[in-house]
Formats: sequence, structure tokens, C-alpha cells
Amino acid sequence: MTFVVAESCIKCKYTDCVEVCPVDCFYEGPNILVIHPDECIDCALCEPECPVDAIFSEDELPEDQQQFLELNAELAEVFPNITEMKGAPDDAAEWEEVKDKLQYLER
Repeated sequence: MTFVVAESCIKCKYTDCVEVCPVDCFYEGPNILVIHPDECIDCALCEPECPVDAIFSEDELPEDQQQFLELNAELAEVFPNITEMKGAPDDAAEWEEVKDKLQYLER
């Protein structure tokens, strides 16, 4: 099983989760983080660290977020690995409550 970064991360891209990951399975895109499903050890350390509740266990991924399971796997193959916390985008707080952000995903 794996953990999945879902839609809430888009345009927020807080990296608190990266700091606690013992296997460095996070990958950074222009405006989202993703988790490599083959590297995730299902430790659950990242989930409570996300300030926008964008990380879910695969078996608890909401129905309307199911496409992110495949997106995480796909994008983890092309995005570079991230192993250290970075500052969030300057406008991250403005995007925290925005819904339906998939249209803003940058690959």
C-alpha cells in the first residue's frame, strides 16, 4: 500500500511532509508534490504533517480523488526527488481553501 498526494497540494506545495519521510519517496513538480508508490513504505509519518490535508492512505483516498493514485505514480517517474523542506510558494495560503484545482496542475 502507498500514501497519495491529492488535489489539495496543488499550488500550495508545502514540504513539511518531505522532512519526515524516512525513504525519500517524495517528488517535486512545479506546483505539487507526489509520492512514488513503489518507494513508499506506508509508514504514515507524512500524513499528519500536511497542513492542507492533501495526503491520504491509498485505501482512504476519497472517491473524487482516485485519479491522484495514478497521477502520483506517473509524475513520480518524471519529477525530481525532493529530500529537504523548502519554503512554500508565496501565494500558497491563498490556495489552501480553493477546490477543484486539478485544472491548475503543472507537469
